[in-house]
This record gives sequence, C-alpha cells and structure tokens, in this order.
Amino acid sequence: MTSFDSHFTMTIGGQSVDGAATFGVLNPATEEVLAQAPDCSAAQLDQAVAAARRAFPAWRALTMAQRREYLMALPAAILKHSEPLAQLLSREQGKSLADARTEIGACGQWLQAQSQLELPVVVNEDSAERRSETRRVPLGVVAALSPWNFPVLLAYWKVMPALLAGNTALLKPSPFTPLTVLKIGELVREALPPGVFNVITGGDALGPMVTAHPGIDKVSFTGSTETGKRVMESAAATLKRVTLELGGNDAAIVLPDVDVKAVAPQIFWLSLINNGQTCIAIKRIYVHRDIYAEMANALAEIARTVKVGNGQAEGTQLGPVQNRKQFERVVGMLDEAKAQGLQFLVGGEAREGKGYFIPPTFVDNPPDDARIVREEVFGPVRSLLKYCDIDEAIARANDSPYGLGASVWSSDIAKAQAVADRLEAGSVWINEAAHLSPMVSFAGHKQSGIGIENGVDGMLEYTAAQTRTVRKPPAAAAAT
Repeated sequence: MTSFDSHFTMTIGGQSVDGAATFGVLNPATEEVLAQAPDCSAAQLDQAVAAARRAFPAWRALTMAQRREYLMALPAAILKHSEPLAQLLSREQGKSLADARTEIGACGQWLQAQSQLELPVVVNEDSAERRSETRRVPLGVVAALSPWNFPVLLAYWKVMPALLAGNTALLKPSPFTPLTVLKIGELVREALPPGVFNVITGGDALGPMVTAHPGIDKVSFTGSTETGKRVMESAAATLKRVTLELGGNDAAIVLPDVDVKAVAPQIFWLSLINNGQTCIAIKRIYVHRDIYAEMANALAEIARTVKVGNGQAEGTQLGPVQNRKQFERVVGMLDEAKAQGLQFLVGGEAREGKGYFIPPTFVDNPPDDARIVREEVFGPVRSLLKYCDIDEAIARANDSPYGLGASVWSSDIAKAQAVADRLEAGSVWINEAAHLSPMVSFAGHKQSGIGIENGVDGMLEYTAAQTRTVRKPPAAAAAT
C-alpha cells in the first residue's frame, strides 16, 4: 500500500465517527489544503469520555500480560503500513520524506520496547505481624495531547504506557497535524476492546474542553510552556494529574579542545533536527573564543550546502516551518534581530513565494538579552555565542527559565563531566545531544515541564501508589 484514502474519521468507542464539522489541514510546503479532518463537538467529546469510562473496569481487570497482547497491535500496524504513513506525515508536517520514514519507524520500535515495561511492587514490610506492599494502580481515563513537530512519535509514546498500566485513553493531536494520528487510530480500531483507545481531532477550542472535562483523570501534554501553564490551570479545577513536557532553550558548551571539523557537522544537525522544531534541539551554542571563528565558518559552510524545499522532493534535507503562525513568529524574531543591528553568519531571510520556508540561519554572537537568545526559537535559526572562561559559559547557559536539555563538547571526558554536573537541565549529554530512549526517563527542570516521560518512571506517571497492608493472623505470626 502506498497511500490511504482521503477520508479521515475519529475513533470513539471502537466506531468510525465523522466530526460534527470538518477543518482543512494544510501542506506547509504548498499552503494548499491536503485534506479535511473531523472537528469534534462538545457532545462527541462527552461520548468519547463516556466510552473510555465504560471500558475502564474491564481493561483494568486484565493482567498486564493480557493488555500487552492487545497492545502489540499498535506497533505492528505502524510498521506494516510504514510507507503510506510516512508519505502522509511528510505532506502534513512538512518534514522530508527521509525524516518522516525515520519517525514512523522509530515510533513502531519505540512502542515495541515500551510494551515490555513492568510496574514495580515494593515490599515495605514482611514481618511476623504484617505484610505491607506498595503497588501501582491505574488512574482511569487519560487524555494525551500531542504537538505538531513529531505528531506520531510524541502522540503514541504517551498512549502505550497509559494503556499498558491499565488506563483507557483519549488522544487529541494538534489541529495542524491530525491526519497520520487519525489513520493509525483507524488501523488499530478493531484490535482493541471498544472504548479503550479513542482518537478525536478538532480546532483550538477542543483542547481546553478536554483539559477541563470532569470525566478525565489525567492529562499528558507536550507543547509550549505558555500553553502548558494553561493546561495546568484548567486541570486544577478537578485536581487532574498532569505530565507536562514543555519548551526548551538547550545550551551547548563547546570547549576549546574539540576538533572543530569533526564536531561542527554534529552540532549543526543537532541544532536543526526537524528544521529546528524540536524541544531538545541545541538552540544556544556557546563556543570558546579561541575556536569561535573556526566554528562560525564551519557552521556557515554547512548551512550553504543544505537543500531546503518540499519534503516530498528528492534530496530535500529541511522542509518548511510547519505552520503560518510559527513561521510569522520566527520571521518576526529575525526582523527584530535586524532592527537591533545583529549580524548573521548565514541566512536571515525567509524565502518568497508559497510555503513557509526559512533557510538555516546562524546569528553571530548576539547579546544575551536579545530576544533571539532568551526565547525558544522553534525554527531553523540559532545563536552562536562567544565565551572566555568556563564559569562564565556555565552561568550564561543556566541563565534561562528553561531546563530541558544541555550538552557539553570536549575531547576530555572528565572535564566535560565536571561541566555537565553544573548544568541545570533534565537531560545532559556529552559529545552528543537529543538522544532519547524508550527505557530512559525524560523530564524537564524549571519551566520546561512537570513529570516524566519514558522508562519505568514515565509509566508510573499514569498510575497512583496504593499501599496494601495485611495483618497476619496470630497462628501465622506464631508459626513465623
């Protein structure tokens, strides 16, 4: 199969459901409407939540092994239909077809790995008098709200641990990129008991309705810090549990002992993963003054060779910014930088014509208080910053409301580790960046989020601790 039909439906209670209305989904490379997506009404949201609540008792009662057997249908469907899913993802998100194939394949493999997670049981006491143990129990109905930058991977890596832990789920993707997520929901619709997994889509009004809904027990959200604050405020009314994976302004500190020719290509592509639209991409690059000019020239040279264009075109390396709102935000930041007299090593001008295209852009040593440094630039624009000593670099890297990721680059691992220990971020990498694993906890510090995703700790986010204490009968105690 190389393509899907153009009719997209929601999955509610195991049934195919059209929206009360529809909305257009644009291809950001052409600005043309790719397809119509269902627009979920308030009544249909109620139906989806009710279906999830009805399904919860029976799903919870299954053993984890039984739930795992059902859930293997998710990665199986994704990997079986990987090519048409990648084609669809490239068109709606804008990323190159190569990157879309990588995301689809990674999602299937990610879910396979997550499916093997187990919930721990902690024995607190096993004495003559009593046995006490703490186990984990599901919360109920989980709502997963996913973003537009990695629409498939970041959606479904929430779904697997939530369902495996015994919850039922409601998935709402971004209105900018709903199609591939919907199609996967259609593919697994008949493989899971009705109501266990529901997929709904809608415009800007739907998200607040989901987070405020009294029938939802937990919200897992990935997106901007500002939207995350609104999600948390909405969830507070009913004390919903929340996991918030939010913005990042990740710093890379490059020590003067690196081999610039070897390191520059890595730093370039780790800065511009997914066209720079990645929360854990390198965004502030602190380079020691002794190698600053060499690094600046190397990054600019690489940028000039990159092919920017329609993700469906052969050889495209970077596609468009995903949507007009984000495109205009990035262009506004470039305009502000120009008004401040900042210099560009390369790039700096959006491409004219159709599509939201901005070439790879590096700003030459802007001041730390410039907006382009202080704020997260979710697009192909990065700041190269010069430092003199390591204490200064660490202080500047930590001077941010964000604390998602950071990296240190050096030929001396011990020296790099000493720097890494002082960085205020949830994930710190040495001589790499943005490496994640389904088995490794991922969390943000400061305003980069609350809670954990991935690994056993990530699955625990979809559970509550329940301690069970049994007072042993006197005969048992005596025998002991």
